[in-house]
Amino acid sequence: LRRLNLSVAVSGGIAGGIEICITFPTEYVKTQLQLDEKANPPKYRGIVDCVKQTVNGHGVRGLYRGLSSLLYGSIPKAAVRFGVFEFLSNKMRDESGRLDSKRGFLCGLGAGVAEAVVVVCPMETVKVKFIHDQTSANPKYKGFFHGVREIVRTEGVKGTYQGLTATVLKQGSNQAIRFYVMTSLRNWYKGDNPDKSINPLITGAFGAVAGAASVFGNTPLDVIKTRMQGLEAHKYKSTLDCAVKIMKHEGPMAFYKGTVPRLGRVCMDVAIVFIIYEEVVKVLNMVWKTD
Repeated sequence: LRRLNLSVAVSGGIAGGIEICITFPTEYVKTQLQLDEKANPPKYRGIVDCVKQTVNGHGVRGLYRGLSSLLYGSIPKAAVRFGVFEFLSNKMRDESGRLDSKRGFLCGLGAGVAEAVVVVCPMETVKVKFIHDQTSANPKYKGFFHGVREIVRTEGVKGTYQGLTATVLKQGSNQAIRFYVMTSLRNWYKGDNPDKSINPLITGAFGAVAGAASVFGNTPLDVIKTRMQGLEAHKYKSTLDCAVKIMKHEGPMAFYKGTVPRLGRVCMDVAIVFIIYEEVVKVLNMVWKTD
């Protein structure tokens, strides 16, 4: 069982690392649009304008600013997510080894909360500060480790844990929705044959559907989390205060800023992660004979 859990964690870590390298530019654009508040006035007119201004000002590499913080975090994040999900689902399966969608939802919720507290909150805080820093006239962070050092020096360790409540809500609901949809689709596809294999392309399609469901379900939480972790987070007293101020000053549509780039990234993200994860698990199962 210990070897199985290690296999799951390693598989999740590999999947997370590959996925973020492919999809990061869309994450960058999404974060920029969410940080681009109406009161400033807006710096970008939309997705294309954001990409154009970034490339003109910083080159194509500008679209990968903040990648290091997400890459260093994505590997342990995916490892914690899949490790906790497998641990919980092994406890909640019925006699035949089947996991129903409601239990899949609860296991996903547990996995999301665990990854939020252990990895995601500090990683996302650093990523948002890095991306926000690039928009200032004189960027102060020279690289990942220099940036982390500066944040901890000026704000303490709690400076990397801004927006924890919003992050826990976002990641918990994210993984609950995704694993609920994935479990439901898998059970539907397998029918009465739990041993029926699923083609990687079908796994990817199921992952994309699960990703889309989570985007529409919790983008408002993602917007609040991004604001709470930006360089102007001091404007908000709490997660609730942030939500109230966004509603009051920018209206309800502000809660869906960055939905299109986030939808593109998340659908790719979840599809790629589940495909790579399933395939790496198969290889490791053969190497380590964990079945």
